[in-house]
Amino acid sequence: RHCTDIICCVIFIVVILGYIALGIVAWVHGDPRKVIYPTDSYGQFCGQKDTPNENKTILFYFNILKCASPVVLINLQCPTTQLCVSKCPDRFATYIDVQASYRYRPDQWNYFRQFCKPGFNNPRKSVAQVLRDEDCPSMIIPSRPFLKRCFPDFSTKNGVLTVANQTTFKDGRGKTRNVTDLREAANGINNVLDARSVGMKIFEDYAISWYWILIGLFIAMIVSLLFLVLLRFMAGILFWIFIFGVIGIIGYGIWHCYWEYDHLKGIPGSDLTVYDIGFQTDFRVYLQLRQTWLAFMIILCVVEVIIILMLIFLRNRIRIAIALLKEGSRAIGYIMSTLFYPIVTFVLIAICISYWAVTAVFLATSGEPVYKVMANQTLCKYANLTCDPETFNRTNVTKLCPGAQCTFAFYGGESLYHKYIFIFQLANAFVFLWLVNFAIALGQCTLAGAFASYYWAYRKPADIPLWPLFSSFGRAIRYHTGSLAFGALILAIVQLIRVILEYLDHKLKGTQNSFTRFLLCCLKCCFWCLEKFLKFINRNAYIMIAIYGKNFCTSAKEAFFLLMRNVVRVAVLDKVTDFLLFLGKILVAGGVGVLAFFFFTRRIPLFAQEAPALNYYWVPLLTVIIGSYLVAHGFFSVYAMCVDTLFLCFCEDLERNDGSTAKPYFMSASLHRILGKKELSPKKA
Repeated sequence: RHCTDIICCVIFIVVILGYIALGIVAWVHGDPRKVIYPTDSYGQFCGQKDTPNENKTILFYFNILKCASPVVLINLQCPTTQLCVSKCPDRFATYIDVQASYRYRPDQWNYFRQFCKPGFNNPRKSVAQVLRDEDCPSMIIPSRPFLKRCFPDFSTKNGVLTVANQTTFKDGRGKTRNVTDLREAANGINNVLDARSVGMKIFEDYAISWYWILIGLFIAMIVSLLFLVLLRFMAGILFWIFIFGVIGIIGYGIWHCYWEYDHLKGIPGSDLTVYDIGFQTDFRVYLQLRQTWLAFMIILCVVEVIIILMLIFLRNRIRIAIALLKEGSRAIGYIMSTLFYPIVTFVLIAICISYWAVTAVFLATSGEPVYKVMANQTLCKYANLTCDPETFNRTNVTKLCPGAQCTFAFYGGESLYHKYIFIFQLANAFVFLWLVNFAIALGQCTLAGAFASYYWAYRKPADIPLWPLFSSFGRAIRYHTGSLAFGALILAIVQLIRVILEYLDHKLKGTQNSFTRFLLCCLKCCFWCLEKFLKFINRNAYIMIAIYGKNFCTSAKEAFFLLMRNVVRVAVLDKVTDFLLFLGKILVAGGVGVLAFFFFTRRIPLFAQEAPALNYYWVPLLTVIIGSYLVAHGFFSVYAMCVDTLFLCFCEDLERNDGSTAKPYFMSASLHRILGKKELSPKKA
């Protein structure tokens, strides 16, 4: 063994160090409070401790009618003054009415004043000037906080949309508006609030059923292990039952088509052709034609003949595939520690995801407050230009654009760091993909090394080395980090291109022409195929690296040509393995899911009193089903890697050895019997 792809290893280490440095820089410049706390028009956080807004945790919009939707309110800046308040308004009121009655009803003024700009206490100021300078809102409406923002308190009464049981309100500018005018500004708020309520109930269900969910996942783990053990004895039986079941179903389909074809004989109109009746939206019309059933019968006959011919000519290769599946189960039985290696991969990927997410948040919240001119007049030439709130009132902008204000827009900056935030985010995503693919590659190479040590042991299990999994992991880290990083790099580049294409497709949707859509669709399809091909090549390259210790390119080339020389065997083994493992996942997830359903719905008398009282029984049920599928997938991914490794070793064994005393085969006795004497005879020079 020697170190492979050293240059790529060095580059990989340098990139990791740079990634750590990027995280540190983002941590220094970023401020997650910008995500946690809403920000008012002055760039100040609502609810931040040790600030004047400490007790003002909610953001209030002066004129919510100017806001397009809640999404805009949360993610972008609504073109109206935004103020931090301690509570949302609970009544209808207009500034005109409050100003007219402040001498007789000072309590109304004191209540309304808390929604004005801090320090404003001049009810004698003319209404026109107050509204122009946006010292106070023209109106307030009953609201309730959601995501720390005040939204109209919508409700439905007899099918009519209302706010505080009213269908109309005064807008403070001399007009009476209908509550439906708020619909666009707060579209979908009730649905979102209902979703929030559902979310709380779901959280409660998880809180009282989590240990039962864990028990369900533990049962899924036990069932998955049992299925892997049973494959050693039942892989062939399960496969042939499925095959003959398919043949029988297709045979029944042929008979049914013939029966329908014969039954329609003599019925008026049944002898018409599809061409005669043309295209019909009601497809049942075609079922009244004899020609339709004749076509179905011919298609099913062709499929039946193809399946039977494939079974006849590929029967030996199918037997080899089943034998390898049984051998894989036997290998896992000798190296049981491999079943728990996916936990290591899961932890590594979880670390990568966490670091990427934290770095992305800190990068997104980097920068200082940027203020822009917000003008009521659409023709103001200073609109959307940056400004300084401290000197804004001394400029001539307010004279040329009456009512213009310098308000907070977003966080950013003009420094070199802030100019390249997007590039840093792109680099963050790229290195994240690289690290995730490296973690997967490390797992595949480690497992391949462990299972290869089983295959190449002449006397099994006596010649299997001690601690094969840990030895394989050590070899992969010590000698082949560069090769694994090289394969992961190629895959990460393709995946990043796919992400960019998806981003472009999303951004250009609705504006692109037919040719652009076609081009993007072709590119997305091509890169999807390329990614699948690279994953296949990488997987087998890692197996060859684990066996022979060569570099990535050499291993990929040797694996590819070895597979091409056994392409039929590859196809048969791949499909047989996919079917049996998919069947296993469905059995595990379905079986545990049915058990969970009867338990959570209290249909098992023995455990009826133990089942928790739930708001939605489907919450833990779906969690158990999905979790069981993932648990089964984790165990079966080890099994699939085992079978792939044994298959490559098997092909290599056939090419390097001839079954003679000098070059004996390393395969098991069952594979010896399937191959027969002809293939076991010494090869001629």
